This record gives sequence, structure tokens and C-alpha cells, in this order.
Amino acid sequence: MNISGSFFFLAALVALAFPAMAESVAEQRVRAANDEMIAIAERCSSNEVLMQKVRPVLEKYLSFPAMTRRAIGPGWKTFTPDQQSKAIGLFTDLIIRRYAGRYTIGERPEVTYKAPTTPAPGRAEVPTQVLYKGSKYEVIYRLEQSEGWRITDFVVEGVSFVGNYRSQFDAQYQKGGAPAVLTALTNAVNNPK
Repeated sequence: MNISGSFFFLAALVALAFPAMAESVAEQRVRAANDEMIAIAERCSSNEVLMQKVRPVLEKYLSFPAMTRRAIGPGWKTFTPDQQSKAIGLFTDLIIRRYAGRYTIGERPEVTYKAPTTPAPGRAEVPTQVLYKGSKYEVIYRLEQSEGWRITDFVVEGVSFVGNYRSQFDAQYQKGGAPAVLTALTNAVNNPK
């Protein structure tokens, strides 16, 4: 094999290996996020303390701006920069409340990782099975390669976290534009279910 043939062979190997490398890095990020969350949850005395402690962890592993843009949908483009900033802050608070609110102090989830996939360049999905308080849940973590690999959605038992909010916020946007969405976000944060 000549030098140019060797170069193309090596380039082809790298191209074939890249999706596997991306899947591996994405899975490592999800594992690290889960391990940190579980470790924090085991040391907390209440869910209020847990919400405070997990914020920096979630800020490290989740892309709150991407999640917020997708949850709001096409109407996002009409938000002013101030409204976008406020929406990201509120949606971040909402995600942290919902995520932390799922933990019961003293209960440890068992997470089994399945083979990750790369549905498109710069995107990965890490499917897991979570055994928590006697029930099994299928959870898929969707990640994008932006500022490193960041989680941009959770699909729990086939329901997208971001997609679920998008349908709610789209209805609010249709009723009253950005102010209606911000009011809905504020109400969701202040009145957790």
C-alpha cells in the first residue's frame, strides 16, 4: 500500500471509529452525571437541600439554553433577549425542581446502561433502565456536542421531557406570546406538582 493509500485507509478507520468514540464519551458524561447526582442525594437530609446541591452538577451536564429553546419552540425567535434570559432562568429552576423532586432521600436508584447510539453527527442517545423504589423505567438521555457533550433531553418511558413542555408552552404562546409563556413558567416554578 502506498502512502496515499495508507492515508485514506487511516482516514476511513477514523471516520468509522468516530461515532463509537462519541457514543463512549456521551455515555461517560451520563454516567458521571448520574453518579454525582446519586452521591449528592445520599448525603442530603431533605429535597430542599438536594435542590441546592444538585444545581451546579446539573449546570455542568445539561444544556439549559438548548432545552429551553426547544421547549418553547418556534415562538422562541420572537422573545427579546431579556425574555429569553428570563425563560432560561425559569426553565432551569423548573428542571432542577422536577429532577431533584424525583429523588426520595434514602432511596438509591440502580441504573443499567445500554449501548449508546449516534442518530446524527454531534448527537448521541444513551438508553438506560432505572430500577427505583421497586419499579423499572426506561430512560433515554439525549446529548449534543456543544461545549462538550451536554444532555438536551430525557425520554422517560417514551415521553420526551422537552417535548412534553413544548406542547404546553406552545399552547400558552398561541394565547399570549412570550408574556404568557413566562407567566406559565413562573407559575410552574412557584407551584410545583
